Amino acid sequence: MPEMEAPGRITPQTPGDYLEIMSKVVFQSGMSYKIVESKWPGIRAAFHDFNADRVARMTPSEIDQLTEDTSVIRNRRKLEAVVANAQKILELEAEFGGFQKYLRSHGDFVFLVKDLRNQFKFLGEMGCYYYLYVVGEEVPDHEKWQASLKKR
Repeated sequence: MPEMEAPGRITPQTPGDYLEIMSKVVFQSGMSYKIVESKWPGIRAAFHDFNADRVARMTPSEIDQLTEDTSVIRNRRKLEAVVANAQKILELEAEFGGFQKYLRSHGDFVFLVKDLRNQFKFLGEMGCYYYLYVVGEEVPDHEKWQASLKKR
């Protein structure tokens, strides 16, 4: 489990910590937070406690099994997204010498959100904001950021 920094925020220690929070964003996309929370223990177990190396190696047959498992949210596209996102986290971690270094390489929040949305599956603008906040990255004031989205 990642270390808690402040209420609702963590200090990620491993790629799996980043993956777990990202996966929660994936599953919350279009779903009730309460449903995701109630299924989280099953999801966490199904994805090997978010060991990023192990998740990245999950096979299509393992995903097939999860689509039949009532302890998880059985949306195939989201289950596959967790595996693809694990692979991408590990790839970026290797490329940048750490996933946090990747996140901080953009120099601008708007560019970072755009890149996250391009690199990862099931991350919208609000999901990226929440994700970056929870993993302890600097985010702009929420109301100002929301207002800037309406201007685009």
